[in-house]
Amino acid sequence: MIIISSYSGGGKTSIIRNLLKRYPQWHFSVSVTTREKRLNETDGVDYHFVSEAEFEKMIENNELLEYESVHGNYYGTPSSELEKAADGEPIFFDLDVNGALKIAKKFPKAITIFIDVPDLRALKQRLARRKTDSPETINKRLERIELEREKRWHFNYIVINEELEMAIQDVEAIICNEEDE
Repeated sequence: MIIISSYSGGGKTSIIRNLLKRYPQWHFSVSVTTREKRLNETDGVDYHFVSEAEFEKMIENNELLEYESVHGNYYGTPSSELEKAADGEPIFFDLDVNGALKIAKKFPKAITIFIDVPDLRALKQRLARRKTDSPETINKRLERIELEREKRWHFNYIVINEELEMAIQDVEAIICNEEDE
């Protein structure tokens, strides 16, 4: 289990997508969310998009490994996603810091990686340039930075995403080194 977390806009999704292209046998855990689907997202690939009522039913039925209310929406990890890793290949979990630490507590052998940024100003600019969120949503995301920054020290590894290709190589090296042990 490879648990990757970061600030919104920190690059975790880009890193995971690039590694999955290089290693198509590796897996990705598709989270479930109540937030609106963005134009470039595909249901069942990027997230499972559900209503709040459907999400709450999943909670009632104990169908989630973890869940969290983040930026005014629910996000969670369906327990069924673990079945993807039955072949022993790595499986990526793209999670907020709280969800990441909850799963790491349940699965102590999981590898936890926090993707940090060299400059918080650049992160704020990146969020604005993405043009996927309203100014209000961007502000909500920025309000969480201090919480996320404090919790990064609970991860096994911290990778600085100053240059995307180098960050991808760093994460790849961590995974390959852990597999060899």
